[in-house]
Amino acid sequence: MNISRVKALLGAGCFSIALIGAAMQPAHAGGIERGGYDIDLLFDPAPFATEAEATYVMPDRKLKNAKDTDPLDGTVLGSTSAKDSENYWVPRIGVKAQVVPGIDCVFDYSQPWGAHTAPGQWVGAQSNMETKINSDNYATTCSYKMDAGKGQVRFIGGVFYQEVYGFKEDLVSPLLPNFSGTGRVDLSSSGWGWRAGLAYEIPEIALRASLVYNSQVKLDNISGTLDLTHVGGPVIPIYGEASMPDSVELKVQSGIAPGWLAFGSVKWVNWSILQSIPICSQATKGLAACTTTSPRPIRWTSLDLMYQDGWTVSGGVGHKFNDQWSAAGQLTWDRGTSHGYGSQSDTWTLGGGVAYTPRPNVEFRLAGAIGVLTSGHSGTLTDKNGYVAGNDASYDFGNDLVTAVSGGLKIKF
Repeated sequence: MNISRVKALLGAGCFSIALIGAAMQPAHAGGIERGGYDIDLLFDPAPFATEAEATYVMPDRKLKNAKDTDPLDGTVLGSTSAKDSENYWVPRIGVKAQVVPGIDCVFDYSQPWGAHTAPGQWVGAQSNMETKINSDNYATTCSYKMDAGKGQVRFIGGVFYQEVYGFKEDLVSPLLPNFSGTGRVDLSSSGWGWRAGLAYEIPEIALRASLVYNSQVKLDNISGTLDLTHVGGPVIPIYGEASMPDSVELKVQSGIAPGWLAFGSVKWVNWSILQSIPICSQATKGLAACTTTSPRPIRWTSLDLMYQDGWTVSGGVGHKFNDQWSAAGQLTWDRGTSHGYGSQSDTWTLGGGVAYTPRPNVEFRLAGAIGVLTSGHSGTLTDKNGYVAGNDASYDFGNDLVTAVSGGLKIKF
């Protein structure tokens, strides 16, 4: 086989194969990660490319052996088991353009963070009846590419604007019938972040290695309301502050034989910055500190996460069968961010997908994944400042299933 044919088989379908792997990754990551950050479109060799994709994730986390462990706030009589996860969508859309030779930019919309649990009427209702967090991320990422040795080095930089919002509903008074004595917190915030990175590519053998850092996003303008009208109280304006985590991701891919590609990644996410987020009264803002130890009416409640840092390691292999069809498989391990409080345990996921290119500038992708959410126990946990979370309820969870399907379309010129 001549060398030009080897280069064609190694390089032509490799971006498609690697993107199949990327589509399988958000099956169920730690913390409140949904789609995370993804700038792979920046590396597409076409002068102009646009893509849209969506992933539907179906986690089936179940809680069992639940106990109300704080009788001082009233005993809750409910189910000792509950479903702790809801299905969700992860959309993404992006446009890549070559500004001038050597400079490329990507503009994209994604939902990097999110969570939705709705255990409802269970004995841990004073801890959580329903929590939902959503996010919107608008990003611009550019790169400058120059020759270096046998390949090209690429300097990467960008900014993104992020909106984070959601609500949490708990049982405040177990004295009212049918779990009607609830309180609800609604919050929203926004902030800016930036990214910087470096990549090296040898397109002829589909070699690419990239290292990208994404900064924290400071949410120092969290505001909203605490609604206590169901227990005869007022609607209280509240505030707080937090930061979404920074992250570092290393991605590597390379052609290993004619028509074959190996790829992998390692990602660290600084989830440990999210411990307990105190929620305080706007009436006391500037007059008293908003901390986890502040008394009421300064601190009314808190959002307890108590995370440890997250690590995600993945590896896979892909094959280009012909000019129209490519396929890939991938195995991913995600270290759970819960370590004694919460149900975010380690996750193992196996994924696979295909890419179909009916025309050189049109590509369809379809991927699926199945994984195991490993077992564990949630109880009390104390942070480094002495704050104790989880003293109102405890529960167990077994090895549960998570599945996901993903579809995408790319058009390039």
